[in-house]
Amino acid sequence: MNASLRKRLVAIATWIATFLLMMIICLPGLWVVLTGFRPNREVLSKPAIWIPEQFNLNNFAKIFGFGAEQVAIPVPAYFTNSLVIALTSTAIALIIGMSGGYAFARFRFPFKNSIFLGLMLSRTVPGIALSLPVFMIWSRLGLIDTKMGMIIVYTALNIPFTIWLIDGFFRQVPKEMSEAAQVDGCTRWQAFWRVEFPLAKSGIASAGIFAFLTSWNEYALASQLTRSTDSKTLPVGLMDFTAQFTIDWAGMSAMAVIIIIPALILTFLVQKHLIAGLTFGGVKG
Repeated sequence: MNASLRKRLVAIATWIATFLLMMIICLPGLWVVLTGFRPNREVLSKPAIWIPEQFNLNNFAKIFGFGAEQVAIPVPAYFTNSLVIALTSTAIALIIGMSGGYAFARFRFPFKNSIFLGLMLSRTVPGIALSLPVFMIWSRLGLIDTKMGMIIVYTALNIPFTIWLIDGFFRQVPKEMSEAAQVDGCTRWQAFWRVEFPLAKSGIASAGIFAFLTSWNEYALASQLTRSTDSKTLPVGLMDFTAQFTIDWAGMSAMAVIIIIPALILTFLVQKHLIAGLTFGGVKG
């Protein structure tokens, strides 16, 4: 067997193995999506019905209050809360992350490495470990069951990772380009927006999508800090489908699909910047 044929067979085997692995990984998500379009009786049937016998939108109509069957779950309010909290916390984290990442990449200041290490160590603490101290502090400040309380928490969670990621992208942009722009008459602010920011925008988009997904999908802290329709997010709202003796699996799956769709749309819209950003910032200088 010659080398070219062996190389081609290895490539085919790798592709098949990757495809099978991705199928296994995506199988639970596919099951959730299919369950959202099937009646509850099919979900509980034995043996399991993999392909729905009849696709319908009854579960979605039910949770939004349309049709003969309805559920008393305020999905539109939960969706609005999730959108406001995720977008606001992502925007604030990106603004602070851009400032901090640029400062760490471009300037020298006392205790720079120690501060950066402290930020990275704070990112290693699991969110659930912070739930009790955050709950105690937030209860004293009157931030329990408020959007502002959730925005502050998610912003604090996203800032260390955002700074670390954006710092890596700005390090890939040569300082000489900014200096040349300043020699040509630009101020430091103009050099940043006209030269450095366009080159690092793919990395900033990557940081933004990760921050948004973190805020959009987070459950542990949200379940402890929210109580009512005024602040509950979609992941927390999933638990409203559980009763004392029954679980509305079809309705819960339909709501899970609603959670998945905005994340997929956002990822699709910025996929070019996301891929470019991940590859551009893959090696730090």
